[in-house]
Amino acid sequence: MTVDRGPATPGRSLMAEVREGDAYDLMAKLQPETVDLMITSPPYWGLRSYGFDHNEDILQEWIADGGEREVTPPYDWYRLHGGMLGLEPLPEWFVDHLVEIFQRGAAALKPGGSLWVNLGDTYFARWSSIRSDGRQGLGDNPRGRRRTPMGGFRQEKQLLMIPARFAIAMQSARWILRNDLIWEKRNVPPRPEKDRLRLAHEHFYHFVKRPKEGRPKYYYNMDAVEAGCRDVVSVNVRAGSDGHSATFPPELIRPRIVSSCPDGGLVLDPFCGTGRALTVALETGREALGFEMSSKFAAAARVNVAGVQGAFDLMSQGEGTLIPRDGEEGDQGRR
Repeated sequence: MTVDRGPATPGRSLMAEVREGDAYDLMAKLQPETVDLMITSPPYWGLRSYGFDHNEDILQEWIADGGEREVTPPYDWYRLHGGMLGLEPLPEWFVDHLVEIFQRGAAALKPGGSLWVNLGDTYFARWSSIRSDGRQGLGDNPRGRRRTPMGGFRQEKQLLMIPARFAIAMQSARWILRNDLIWEKRNVPPRPEKDRLRLAHEHFYHFVKRPKEGRPKYYYNMDAVEAGCRDVVSVNVRAGSDGHSATFPPELIRPRIVSSCPDGGLVLDPFCGTGRALTVALETGREALGFEMSSKFAAAARVNVAGVQGAFDLMSQGEGTLIPRDGEEGDQGRR
């Protein structure tokens, strides 16, 4: 893939592409050291199916195939036997699969590049509910029930600490964790539980590649982050759109993109959904590439990306500005 790295100016066409398929496959097809920034929010464990089918007998099939419950099958085996990322029978499998997928894209990241991963946590229940989409535990969204094996830290009502387990697994895979940014969500809705506080935060991890020797060196523009340069940011949750309930607020990811990717650089979202990270990348003068398994979401992402590219065309004709001023929402893409 050849990408123009010239400065972002009105009239210059910014490359933007949405590829439909599994990130596991598409990551491996990237050219080495071509991506400046990977930023994404993968499916969380045990919450949504996004309309995909999942083999609920896959644990038994793995054991029958000679595997062990506590040994995670390779992601390729898992998906070929009907498994979906985020619906693994054990959270340990999910963490291992996430790391495996990001490892597939490590070679494509430039030595000075960054990886930002937003991940939320899950409470364990032996009989858990899986929704096709929508907010977990709220509303009348259709849901299915499945039995999840207990044992070890997998106990009823247990907060599983999946983000922390993922971050530690990434460190073991030779990634350097630079920040655990806490996203404070002040507008989380009430919950029916009466014996715990509401989850009102998520983790946003900043990783860089471990160099062969010496200390990591990577692109970072401190002037582009939020005032105060703190690792806690307060950003309200935004309503979903285009049929997708889990969407990035633009004001959450814009500082990540501008601080961690140079002007004109390439931003990749390997779980792009309906393209919010891609549109914010374009709005800020970066080029954008997204991977998405759902045909529905991939089509919506292409429409949203095309809308931003159309705004650039208007800029080239002297008809307005693309980036919203403070206090304005402007054009919003979808994750």
